[in-house]
Amino acid sequence: MATNQEINIPVGIVSEGGELKSQEMLLNLGPQHPSTHGVLRLLLTLEGETVVDCTPVIGYLHRGIEKILENRPIMGGIRYMDNADYLSPMLNETAYAGAVEQLMGIELPRRAQYIRLITNELQRIASHLVAVGTYLLDLGATTPVIWAFRDRETILSLFEALGGSRFNVNYMRVGGVLHDLPKGWLKECEEFLDQFVKNHAELTALITGNEIFEARTQGVGYIDPQQALAYGLTGPMLRASGINWDLRVNRPYMAYREIAVNPQVRQEGDCYARYCVRMAEMLESVRLCREAIDKLPGGPISTRTPIALRPPRGETYFAVESSKGELGVYFISDGSEYPWRAKLRGPSFVNLQIVPELLRGHKMSDTIAIMGSTDIVLGEVDR
Repeated sequence: MATNQEINIPVGIVSEGGELKSQEMLLNLGPQHPSTHGVLRLLLTLEGETVVDCTPVIGYLHRGIEKILENRPIMGGIRYMDNADYLSPMLNETAYAGAVEQLMGIELPRRAQYIRLITNELQRIASHLVAVGTYLLDLGATTPVIWAFRDRETILSLFEALGGSRFNVNYMRVGGVLHDLPKGWLKECEEFLDQFVKNHAELTALITGNEIFEARTQGVGYIDPQQALAYGLTGPMLRASGINWDLRVNRPYMAYREIAVNPQVRQEGDCYARYCVRMAEMLESVRLCREAIDKLPGGPISTRTPIALRPPRGETYFAVESSKGELGVYFISDGSEYPWRAKLRGPSFVNLQIVPELLRGHKMSDTIAIMGSTDIVLGEVDR
């Protein structure tokens, strides 16, 4: 009798007495797979091509950022925040600086608050561009990622003019920002925003309505509103399921107390809805940047702080609306220059929890579509 190998029977199919039967198969997706968006390993249990169970395995990119923060002077910790969600360094730095400022009772000058708002919203656009571009690349389209990275490059050039670095900017400081806006920077920023609106329309026309993309994403990876709340989801993952929750509105901080944000919400709760939320948020960020530029006040860009920061004894938690959801920094201070305890609430880590639930019952090809729609960054998961 011919063996399974000789008659070329697929893995997961066994022959018993001449009758073909299926059996469960374990498949490792990652940790080297590009569509896992970092070194994530998904241990999938398959029946044929249907996923019946999933166990995410993390830790391949463990960076120990929280312990590093506890062993660096407070001002020295800002630079390490860039390496958590490495696609949103400006937002990470804002959360870190905000936690220290809250603990020390420091009120930012209004100009510094507006500069932070502008840079945070530009960072949100840059992060969403990577999310959308790489998502379409996961699903087999190459043009969107090239267009997305083109616009992201302009944002990184603006950041380089601010802090001297394109990627790990290290621009925020406790009490304000490192430098004031260089001469001509606002004009370049406005020119980018004008051009980006046109480019965004082209990107939307390329993706939205594409029958292949819609077939791969509509009705796939559905998250019920109550399920989203139960799993602690935040950001586009939550708002795409009909929950109107945005820290910039519900717990406004800094200049968001003066500039109103219109949260982008969808009701469908599937992969397509999460894509639509991110696309809409980019245009909302453009509006916020323009309004902040128009209202940008004069005055100092930082508050005078001692070289050696020694916050009073106590604990604090400060959170910002990052590109992926609620990014929180928790500190315990013993009155020294070093945080006694530092803990980060990374939205990528929290949002990853629901992935096994989303994958069950879907085909193997849907795994890539669902994973990409979560927009996780493993630096924030393995922080």
